Amino acid sequence: MNSTQSHAPPAGSLEGPLPRPREVPHDQPWVWLSAGWNDLWANPGLGLTYGAVLAAAGWALCLFAQQAHMLWVILPGTAGFFLVAPLLAAGLYEASRRRQAGEPAGWSGVAEGFRRNGSQLAFMGVVLLLIHLFWVRLAGLLFALCFGPGFAPSLEMLPLAMLREERLIPFLIAGTATGALLAALTFGISALSIPMLIERDISAVEAIIASWQGVMENWRPMALWAGLIVLFTGLALIPFFLGLVVALPLIGHATWHAYRDIYPPN
Repeated sequence: MNSTQSHAPPAGSLEGPLPRPREVPHDQPWVWLSAGWNDLWANPGLGLTYGAVLAAAGWALCLFAQQAHMLWVILPGTAGFFLVAPLLAAGLYEASRRRQAGEPAGWSGVAEGFRRNGSQLAFMGVVLLLIHLFWVRLAGLLFALCFGPGFAPSLEMLPLAMLREERLIPFLIAGTATGALLAALTFGISALSIPMLIERDISAVEAIIASWQGVMENWRPMALWAGLIVLFTGLALIPFFLGLVVALPLIGHATWHAYRDIYPPN
């Protein structure tokens, strides 16, 4: 007796062709932030723990850089947070998806967000990691060209020592320009693709294309959203990464609502 088995999508995923991206008002990011704030405080233990882990990772980066006498790594490493954060927040997207669907959003449920389309999320992780590594190496090259290999002040003296260097301005201009280009590229391919991979049974390449289309279709609100992400994350980094405890989960939850607004369910 022959039997046939049909392919069933993982629980919680959507099938079928992607809809066209929907245009949203230019001030819609404020609505996403409000919805993300509600999600955060609906399950504060999950979100705040997420943020605390990232803050601890920032401390570990600074300690490593100091011990290895590679203080130049701190700045590009911190900037690289903007590149890999969309993937790290996958559990937060799943928590928002579950809350919106009326499903429980505990730790075991959130982990499902990483497993449901795991191979494609891993592919996205490799892409973001390669961009991050490229940025770190490029930043190291810029630092060496501007300050020379003998420039190695202590962590406490680093800001003052850099301010005294006449080569600081060229370094900041070159570093900001290259970092902004990489950040814009990363934002375009990841702003909507990772939430999409969590919800839909599609490939990473399809999700990247759809994310780029959604961002280009809504470039005004997405430019505002990117600016708000940079502002909130930058402010969160000032008190020695402590602000990430709240900023990361807020942005992560809000990102889910940005995706759902631009790509509503079929």
